[in-house]
Amino acid sequence: MTTVTGKLYGVGLGPGDPELLTLAAVRAIAEADVIAYHSARHGRSIARSIAAGHIREDHVEERLMYPLTVETTDHPGGYRGALDDFYEEAAARLAAHLDAGRTVAVLAEGDPLFYGSYQHMHKRLADRYDTTVIPGVTSVSAAAARLGEPLCEAEEVLTIVPGTLPEDELTARLAGTDSAVVMKLGRTFPTVRRALERAGRLEDARYVERAFMAGERTERLADVDPESVPYFSVAVLPSRIDRENPVRELGEVTVVGTGPAGAPWLTPESRGALVNADVLVGYTTYLDRVPVLRPGQIRHGSDNKVESERAEFALDLARRGHRVAVVSGGDPGVFAMATAVLEVACEPAYADVPVRVLPGVTAANAAAAAAGAPLGHDYATISLSDRLKPWDVIADRLRAAAGADLVLALYNPGSRSRTHQVAAARDLLLELRSPDTPVVFARDVGGPEQSVRVLTLKTLDPSEVDMRTLLLIGSSQTRAVERGDGRTIAWTPRRYG
Repeated sequence: MTTVTGKLYGVGLGPGDPELLTLAAVRAIAEADVIAYHSARHGRSIARSIAAGHIREDHVEERLMYPLTVETTDHPGGYRGALDDFYEEAAARLAAHLDAGRTVAVLAEGDPLFYGSYQHMHKRLADRYDTTVIPGVTSVSAAAARLGEPLCEAEEVLTIVPGTLPEDELTARLAGTDSAVVMKLGRTFPTVRRALERAGRLEDARYVERAFMAGERTERLADVDPESVPYFSVAVLPSRIDRENPVRELGEVTVVGTGPAGAPWLTPESRGALVNADVLVGYTTYLDRVPVLRPGQIRHGSDNKVESERAEFALDLARRGHRVAVVSGGDPGVFAMATAVLEVACEPAYADVPVRVLPGVTAANAAAAAAGAPLGHDYATISLSDRLKPWDVIADRLRAAAGADLVLALYNPGSRSRTHQVAAARDLLLELRSPDTPVVFARDVGGPEQSVRVLTLKTLDPSEVDMRTLLLIGSSQTRAVERGDGRTIAWTPRRYG
């Protein structure tokens, strides 16, 4: 004997206006024998109120009442345990109707699978019963419609986050995106406001309360009284395209480290600074690594040998009211643009221009991670370029660091116009270290031509080195070990001796 079970519908009702119900939603409600909806302990249900005009007297109603509304409970499993028990019990009630052959429509505000209560029923029932989910207009779309501003356009990225995230996490995500919607405000509003302010986005933020419902309100988020914010409200960062940059008497310069290879290595803070900048300034090769962040930004690329001129240009733009990001590879404070900018910024003409430096993943750290952990103990970082300091100084520092038995991170080891430094450094170090000292040869780390090898000091071939290469020379304690997969890793113990 074949058992015939009922059908389950997850019915999206849209943001609140019954006129925004889809035809499919109305049809599913009409076909249902049972209408189920979640409610708070007071018994009222927003979902039911939206669909009220389509609920008949012969419908069986299942009110799924939450046992608690705040995260305080004496349940042994805590708040999450109490909710899990509730969802299991609610799903069992719906399953009883489905097993009896009844069609069940579970009503959900907005879209059933977007931060909705229905999804908990879906996860517990959809694998056992014939199920159809009917999408609804989300609160995100409703908020954008009520603001009358584009939410995202062209290549812009939209980020949707719950306001319940920790403040630091909110700040990072809001700083690093083009457009955003923050859900679940209410008691989280003060945290969300601080995160927007820390991310430099508060002036752009809009507030929408009860979109397409009674009591609807929209305004600048910065003007909202935190005590007046209900749960059914969202914060919105609309599209930046075609939005004019604010006129400022004085801008700022932010020196941004992009890491060794561009977008995948950007920190959220760095990405946010690049997104917020009016003008990007930098060595053309590094500028090309920065993704297109938003239309309307101006890019000024230049040669790698005009650092002081580039710094002065950026500071002049900031003095005229522009928000400028100076793009640097790796970490801007490691043989990069931070020093050049700060040196010029300390001149009297630029003393009032705000300057920030944001860190990035260094080439040495990236190369070390790719090879294992050769920088696990004390190490020294030395540039082999003698364009800004004499070779005698470099040689003295190599001897001192080698004598102290430090691991060495050698930057700028060679270029088309500098070919002798690697050989000279290798020969010098061979006088002080074992020929079998492990050497990490790292080229284009993070890039499409990445190559990371572990060799020895005696087998280091200077002819293979170029400007995209970084060398890590081990100490007497550094080990090179071939693993079971055939890969050789290098690591330096934290204990010495």
